[in-house]
Amino acid sequence: MLKTSRRFLRHAALTPALLALAFVAACVDPAAGPTASTQPLPKADENVYVATMDSGISIPALPVEQIPETHRRQVVAYETDQPVGTIIINPKSRLLYYVVGKNKAIRYGISVGRAGFEWSGEAIVAEKKPWPTWTPPKEMIARDPKLAKWENGQPGGPTNPLGARAIYLTSGGKDYGYRIHGTPDWKSIGRNASSGCIRMINQDVIDLYGRIQGGEKVIVLTASGEMPKGLYIPKPPAPKVAAKPKAAETVIPAGAVPALTVLPPPSIAVGTPATPTPAAAPTTTTATDPAAPACKVPLVNGTCPPGN
Repeated sequence: MLKTSRRFLRHAALTPALLALAFVAACVDPAAGPTASTQPLPKADENVYVATMDSGISIPALPVEQIPETHRRQVVAYETDQPVGTIIINPKSRLLYYVVGKNKAIRYGISVGRAGFEWSGEAIVAEKKPWPTWTPPKEMIARDPKLAKWENGQPGGPTNPLGARAIYLTSGGKDYGYRIHGTPDWKSIGRNASSGCIRMINQDVIDLYGRIQGGEKVIVLTASGEMPKGLYIPKPPAPKVAAKPKAAETVIPAGAVPALTVLPPPSIAVGTPATPTPAAAPTTTTATDPAAPACKVPLVNGTCPPGN
């Protein structure tokens, strides 16, 4: 009898705790798996882009009317066989889906890699950081030398390109430098504007950051929006080679070289052609015998008259 009473008392003491657990469980989507977040889902027509303070840093409100309705954070029907907690990125539509239940996901607007920087395949969430330091890769500095000032890292803050949060991705245990991160350039959302990373509005990346725990699967669809058949990493574009400066042209000041005088063509008289002057007859010299005596009188026809 005593043992029975003790068991009853212990059972009665546990009942409130069991009831509390049952109450909490009722707040969670019954289709949610063990990796699903218990963070509340965004409500329809709710403005989630209000001003807020985060770790002492001010995040300004955004003009929600300037964000296309298709790229605002919202719960949507999304047919997929992927488990709860999976992140699916569609570069074609510039949308990110976080699966929260059977054929249901939270949809966020994103910005993806521009031409030459598109990648596709599967990855996992390896790490996540609030207000991360941004260190541009050497290849990026080579393409844009003015970024060299941040070669040792730009501290987190409102102008940092990684925004309020960064979710680091690895594929096959290798870090290819791809991230899901916030951005102060919220107007780039919905466009192909990045160097391969996935940009999100700061308010949205904070929301996604709070839902993931690490280790979640990330699927990046192909540029045409199809399931990837493997990991595709584009070859980084070669940095632009600065054009060699042209040799300075020699400029001759005006007046340094005298102007050429153009002579008129020779004038030709029109009329009776002039009679050419006959050439003088060559002087004929008759050779004489050096032994003959000299002529005493002038020669006649070249011959000394007889008797002279």
